[in-house]
Amino acid sequence: MPSPGLVVGPDRLARCWWGASTPDYAKYHDTEWGRPVRNDTRLFEKICLEGFQAGLSWLTILRKRENFRAAFAGFDPAAVARFGARDVTRLLRDEGIVRHRGKIESTINNARRALDLIEETGSLAAYFWRFEPAPASRPARMTLAALKAMTTSPESIALSKDLKKRGWTFVGPTTVYAFMQAMGLVNDHLEGCHCRAAAEAAGSRVRRGR
Repeated sequence: MPSPGLVVGPDRLARCWWGASTPDYAKYHDTEWGRPVRNDTRLFEKICLEGFQAGLSWLTILRKRENFRAAFAGFDPAAVARFGARDVTRLLRDEGIVRHRGKIESTINNARRALDLIEETGSLAAYFWRFEPAPASRPARMTLAALKAMTTSPESIALSKDLKKRGWTFVGPTTVYAFMQAMGLVNDHLEGCHCRAAAEAAGSRVRRGR
């Protein structure tokens, strides 16, 4: 029997329960979630989409992701930073995305703040990966109980606080922790999930390549 929180699929692979709930989630879970990302465009995209997710499910955002990419110039921070009032109006009419003025304006604001960060630190990756937690601070075993107890972490709280100080919006500690999970700053695949070892190995390669 699989451990709590794991589901064995028809392919006989054990996955975190949420990654077995829909085909969209299965693909995202197996190929993206928890894999370390150091590409600035993907990092910016994800932190913006986490903001759009607030009050919604990630599945809703995931299914609209290509529409978001088209609407927001591929989440190129330099391009989005140039958006103005006409773009806000255009986006509010775009049925393919979440039409929330506050979240749209937040994305434009955060693009401008991202350019400031890039100028200061060299890249968004250099900045965000400063907040990777030390291995000793992580649970010895990532069980379902351990995962459910971590909607935030000391590092996500610190990152959220620093981003807000720099003028970013829609970056609360819970939103930031979900970003860290997805971008591989932490490996929250459960013990026994077939993706956990691959995510851990990818993280080790990223650390050696710094």
